[in-house]
Amino acid sequence: MRKLLFVFIVVCFTWSSYSQKSMEGSHGKKSEFSNPKLVVGIIVDQMRYDYLTRFYSKYGEGGFKRMMNEGFNCKNNHFNYVPTYTGPGHASVFTGTTPKNHGIIANDWYDKETDKMVYCAEDNTVLAVGTSSEAERMSPRRMNTTTFADENRLFTQMRGKSIGISIKDRGAILPVGHTANAAYWFRGKDEGKFITSNYYMDNLPKWVQDFNNSNTAKSYLKEWKTLYDISTYTESGDDLNNFEGGFNGKKTATFPYDLKALSKKNGGFNILKQSPYGNSLLADFAIEAIKNEALGKDKDTDVLTVSFSSTDYVGHNFGVNSKEIQDTYLRLDKDLERLFNTLDKEVGQGSYTVFLTADHGAVDVPLYLQSLKIPSGYIKSKDLKDALKSFCLERFKTDGLIKNVSNNQVFLNRNKVKELGLDLSYVQQTLVNEIITYGKVYKAYSATTMSTSYFSEGIEHLLQNGYNQKRSGDILTVPYPNHIFYRKTGTSHGSGFNYDTHVPLLFFGYGIKHGATLQKTVIPDITSTISALLGISFPNGASGKPLEFILE
Repeated sequence: MRKLLFVFIVVCFTWSSYSQKSMEGSHGKKSEFSNPKLVVGIIVDQMRYDYLTRFYSKYGEGGFKRMMNEGFNCKNNHFNYVPTYTGPGHASVFTGTTPKNHGIIANDWYDKETDKMVYCAEDNTVLAVGTSSEAERMSPRRMNTTTFADENRLFTQMRGKSIGISIKDRGAILPVGHTANAAYWFRGKDEGKFITSNYYMDNLPKWVQDFNNSNTAKSYLKEWKTLYDISTYTESGDDLNNFEGGFNGKKTATFPYDLKALSKKNGGFNILKQSPYGNSLLADFAIEAIKNEALGKDKDTDVLTVSFSSTDYVGHNFGVNSKEIQDTYLRLDKDLERLFNTLDKEVGQGSYTVFLTADHGAVDVPLYLQSLKIPSGYIKSKDLKDALKSFCLERFKTDGLIKNVSNNQVFLNRNKVKELGLDLSYVQQTLVNEIITYGKVYKAYSATTMSTSYFSEGIEHLLQNGYNQKRSGDILTVPYPNHIFYRKTGTSHGSGFNYDTHVPLLFFGYGIKHGATLQKTVIPDITSTISALLGISFPNGASGKPLEFILE
């Protein structure tokens, strides 16, 4: 009897151990088919990689440093196409491909079919929700491919939620894709509230209305002074200099800034976009979205995309080396800490996955570089256009061959080319041969070359990845390094040089190893990695590879 009892106990213990291991395999962290409850994709608009290292000693432990200390740091991460603008950047990060495939070739571009400039997120077939402004009719319809958020929705039979938020409309809309439950962006001016369009819903949810009515935005119309003693900001240049824009109504671009008083001459609530408080406001809204939308609360993975836009506005206004940009990043670090603490509490530490990157970098203010004897300068689009028109009149004895010059591209009047009986590729190459003689043009290529040749490296490779046969121009030009189409204060971006392409890529949370690499990674790799982590289909145009060395 005792022998039978002993056998029974052994069998029960063995079965219990087997069942426990089976449960761990089904639901534990190491199971091949288990997923994080929530994926948060963060874009910091215009964040150069060296903002991680320059300001490192001033960051706290809970923001950028937490991602680096607990997660994986891809230190040599680059955009692999031109142009490095906001619209293409957001689309590329989340679709896992380049403008060649997803079609967002710029923020605004000349549309060859309608013969007018179009905006990457505009959609006149929808209506704005939460505002009466006709300027806020937006959707993702101009983006040709899916995002990983779309694929997650399809995989979960539309049960997994997808929500995108940003100060900028394109920063909210493009990342979260075509099937999103919601995309919210900030309407400034005299309103100061988050809005959407009826592409997503007919009315704002109550929690969004409550947030808009809470006067949170109004509370940030206050003095902007440095977070710490300005004398400790040794990682940036002098506060008073000749390289910054500043605000209307204030003689110098120097701290402090009375945002409430200055708002009257700087677009009302729009001034928040050009201060670190725009990021704080967005973090407040993201925290409310996590709580009120119950993100990460069920078995289906949810997706939240957050794009911090104020870093871009501040960078454009004050430049890469300004006290203002340093203070903006030190404050953003605090906002990230608040966001991560909320995720720990609401979703559970170790139950969510976060990645952080940028949509592009930025160049030092050329005027500042000139003061240091570094080659740099400015280009006027009108000068290029006038020169080309004069050349066409002389060479082809006709006017009207040039239809548009924008985004470093030249669009020809193809009907005119046909009328004159000219060969299109011949006209393109003739203009390329002319343009390359212009002093500030570094390189130039025709659309025919982009379509018929293959480039595996260099600027030519980046141009080809950014060239969309349906939408791009007939001639693509590349200015010299540190040369921009911009005013002489503040800075811009858009090139294929390292200051624009080298951006952070940090992962941390569920399924992510701790470590770092100097191996080169490219932006399309992000979506392939997240898709592999989730076990879902890659977006339909994805061209990146999974970074398996970061996954547990």
